[in-house]
Amino acid sequence: MPDRRTQLADAALAVVSAQGLKGLTHRAVDAQAGVAVGTTSNYFRNRAALVGAAVDRVEELDSLLLQEGRLELPTSAASLAEQIAGAVMGLAGENAELTRARFVFALDQPEVVADGHERLVAALAQLLEAMEIPEARARAEAVSDYSDGLALHLLTARKGQVKDRSEVARTIERLLEG
Repeated sequence: MPDRRTQLADAALAVVSAQGLKGLTHRAVDAQAGVAVGTTSNYFRNRAALVGAAVDRVEELDSLLLQEGRLELPTSAASLAEQIAGAVMGLAGENAELTRARFVFALDQPEVVADGHERLVAALAQLLEAMEIPEARARAEAVSDYSDGLALHLLTARKGQVKDRSEVARTIERLLEG
């Protein structure tokens, strides 16, 4: 069972996903977490601390999801593309609530999520360099842009549509290989 801070951060993500940042209050998090009124404010004294905890939790969960699909280090652009495609489809599917919350934070407070985004792109660029893929940073940014855009569209304009994972992997592979 997660500790209380993690439980409250998860509840905050659920509130943001469902109601946006305007709905994020200590009382709403208390209700979502099923704890006594005032519990959230005991752990996060102000709204900024609550938002910070929720953003940190988004990054932590995103990182765990990316690691979850990676059983071994990829040895080719095709295998890496498959792993990334699986992660993107998961973010738009079974982890849609987390992704919606991440997009809410990114749109409303881009400076809050910028560091986490940079760490993700830098890690991908480092992996691409290790795989000797040229223009690693530019390709990592392109893959990140495509992945975020696709996840956003699958949650909004294309909500309910099924996207073929192998088609997504082929597009990512093209971005990786140039």
